[in-house]
Amino acid sequence: MRRSRGPDPAASQDRCRRSPAPGNLPAELNRFVGREDELAALTGMVAAARLVTLTGMGGVGKTRLATRAGRALADRFRDGVWLIELSAVQEPHLLDHAVAESLALADHSGRPARETLCDDLADSELLLVLDGYEHLVAECAPLVAQLLRRAPGVRVLAAGRRPLGLPGERTYPLLPLPDPAAGELFADRAGCVVPDFTVDEANSAAVAELCHRLDGIPLALELAAGRLRALSVDQVLRRLDDRFRLLTGTDRDALPRHQTLRTAIGWSHELCTPQERLLWARLSVFAGQFDLEAAEYVCSGPDLPADELLEVLTELVAQSVVVREETRVGVRYRMLDTVRAYGADWLAALEDTARLRRRHRDWYVGLATWCELDWFGPRQDEVAARLDVELPNVRLALEHSLEVPEEAYLGQFLAGTLWFFWVGCGRLSEGRHWLERSLEMPADHQDARLKALWVTGYVAVLQGDPAGALLALEQCRAEAERAGNARAAAYAQHRLGCLALTGDDMPRAETLLRAALAAYREIGELNSNVLMAQIELAMAVAFGGDLAAAEELCAEVREVCADHGERWAQAYALYVLAYAAWTRGELAGARRLLTECLLINHAFHDLLGAVLAVELLALITLDEGDAPEAAVLQGAAARIWPSVGPPLFGSRYFNQPHALCERRARGELGDAGYEAAARRGRALDLDAAVARILGGLPRPRGGAGSRPPESSEPAVSPAANGGETAG
Repeated sequence: MRRSRGPDPAASQDRCRRSPAPGNLPAELNRFVGREDELAALTGMVAAARLVTLTGMGGVGKTRLATRAGRALADRFRDGVWLIELSAVQEPHLLDHAVAESLALADHSGRPARETLCDDLADSELLLVLDGYEHLVAECAPLVAQLLRRAPGVRVLAAGRRPLGLPGERTYPLLPLPDPAAGELFADRAGCVVPDFTVDEANSAAVAELCHRLDGIPLALELAAGRLRALSVDQVLRRLDDRFRLLTGTDRDALPRHQTLRTAIGWSHELCTPQERLLWARLSVFAGQFDLEAAEYVCSGPDLPADELLEVLTELVAQSVVVREETRVGVRYRMLDTVRAYGADWLAALEDTARLRRRHRDWYVGLATWCELDWFGPRQDEVAARLDVELPNVRLALEHSLEVPEEAYLGQFLAGTLWFFWVGCGRLSEGRHWLERSLEMPADHQDARLKALWVTGYVAVLQGDPAGALLALEQCRAEAERAGNARAAAYAQHRLGCLALTGDDMPRAETLLRAALAAYREIGELNSNVLMAQIELAMAVAFGGDLAAAEELCAEVREVCADHGERWAQAYALYVLAYAAWTRGELAGARRLLTECLLINHAFHDLLGAVLAVELLALITLDEGDAPEAAVLQGAAARIWPSVGPPLFGSRYFNQPHALCERRARGELGDAGYEAAARRGRALDLDAAVARILGGLPRPRGGAGSRPPESSEPAVSPAANGGETAG
């Protein structure tokens, strides 16, 4: 590599090659923290490919990682590793000269700068670390392509917000630091500012929250650490709502774009087209992940047509403003909170926040409506997974509805429409929160209010709150009868039947549930709720001692579920059928039915259904001859119940099978043996308990006798436990 062009270029080249190892990488002034895995991956890619691009948002640490990788690879390049910093080059025609200057190359021949540059590097073996080129992509890409073609010993490690888009380019997206590494970086930089700073019991929670709020962005963490000259960690944390004003730095050696968080992100903003800036601002109304369809609905308009939005979004992904992620429900996108906050400021400046939040809310009301319809069908798994990832946006939509009094009815409708998510996917407590908040708001839309009322009563029944359930359901029934709303009246009657079931009033439960089923048939209602009414009727019948009738009712439910692809209600029908199999001494059949039941409930995160399946499996395990394992399962169930409600609803009928299992297990093991086994069970979370059940060793056959509960007790079906819980 020639450093100058004078009368004797060959002599000059010889002198250059006899000099110490060339290169211009800056010395590191502080410790390299938390990127060891990324460093290893990046150096491996550079060793294998001639063009590697490290992409990521502003402030994520691209420059530091790229230069560190260059230093690690320096011994592999005869002519060194050279940092080409281009952020200060504003005129495209100066690009070639800036690269030559960074390489300490001089030319006075009058030839085009690029020709000279390619000639000088033709026989070189070096690594170019190209940094800060985002605003010159159109000019940098052909330069890099030409250098790689004409200088086979040259490799390029580019670090920027977007790829160069060249053939053979390998990209490595750099994400923010995960929590442990983010905390380590913050502590290290804080120690430079406050020498005795340590993360201890007193401040660890605040440090963790600070790192989380700042998305693990290294620049943000370093700027926050700098504020410890005057503030405590708690004070910094309290001021993060205005993060862009708070997080400014005083490091005069830092690149201008890295001296404040706002400037670092603003640098990306300046490189965006007007449409890209507009979409950035509008996407800030999303919380967490979003998909393309949601973005097209919420963010499109005359100034950003829906059929053009994908192209604009793709550019924001390319510039590391938006992150593309593969998830279990398909491709989704998200913005880091800090990037989102920057866009929200711009949206507010455009005075368009309220309109975009309404569009966001309307999309998620529509999504919830579609999901409720699809819940009764073969896509239940997809619906559950979709709402699980959409929950941050659903919460935002609920919050917005309840902030605007004249739109509170939409909050009631949304909270009520999500009944299947609150009940079937293990979200009882959160559902109760939103339902009660929505009902506190005055609303003129009677249908939305009635739905929120019966769903509130439903949730309260499952939480073991009979007073709250009775209040909501009686209010719903009275208002529905006055309004002539037959559907709401049927649902209120159905849930009052559930309340009677958990309250040990079997005659009333059977009367109400039969009446609810008749009302459902009259209005043509058929969905998971209707199936659950039939299962709950089977519970009441079983508690009355007629297990054959209960089995027949659940067999009918199972047929309907098979026809429609419904699995959630089917799990509770399987539960009833498993108990019937147990009473006949068919332990293998009962276990098979319960295993399927448990798998379904666990997949939906239905804690109530899952824990009841575990309770019945404990009884079957005891009859298989394994009392210690039965006690372990009862201990596991005991750990789960507090997350659901009162164990077995405090019901004599529902509790009797559990009591039978415990009494017999204690009799075999003794109190000390039983308690020791139960303690082992209480150490298991639900995932571990399910894994233990599904992967356990074969049970001994026979055992203590396969029989239903003693005749001196109420004729109780553990199946009733499971069926009610869903209903």
